[in-house]
Amino acid sequence: MKSCLVVDDSRVVRKVARKILEELSFACTEAEDGRQAMEACARAMPDAILLDWNMPVMTGIEFLRRLRKMSGGDAPKVVFCTTENDLAHIQEALSAGANEYIMKPFDSDIIQTKFQQIGLL
Repeated sequence: MKSCLVVDDSRVVRKVARKILEELSFACTEAEDGRQAMEACARAMPDAILLDWNMPVMTGIEFLRRLRKMSGGDAPKVVFCTTENDLAHIQEALSAGANEYIMKPFDSDIIQTKFQQIGLL
C-alpha cells in the first residue's frame, strides 16, 4: 500500500483529503504545518505528499525546499493543494520540486486525475 502525507493547517481539509486518499488505497498520515511534515518524513518517507502553501511555523514552499535536500527527499511525489492560483506561485512550486498543483476546493476526481498523471495510481 502506498503512503501519503497530508500537510495542511486546516483539520477539515486534512480529513477530507484523507477520506479521498484512503478510498484510493493510500495509507495516510497528517501534519498541520511544515515542521511536523519534516518530522514525519524523517521518521518514514511517504510515497506522496499533498501539501498546502500557507501554514504557520513553516510554509509549504519552505517545507518542499528542505524536503528535496533531505536524504531520500527526492523520492516523494509532491502535489501542492492551495488557494494560491497565480502563475508566479505555480512556477515557484514547480521549480522548487513540486510534481503537480491542485487548486482548492478539490474533490476526489481532481486528486485521482492528478495522482494518475504523476504515476501514483
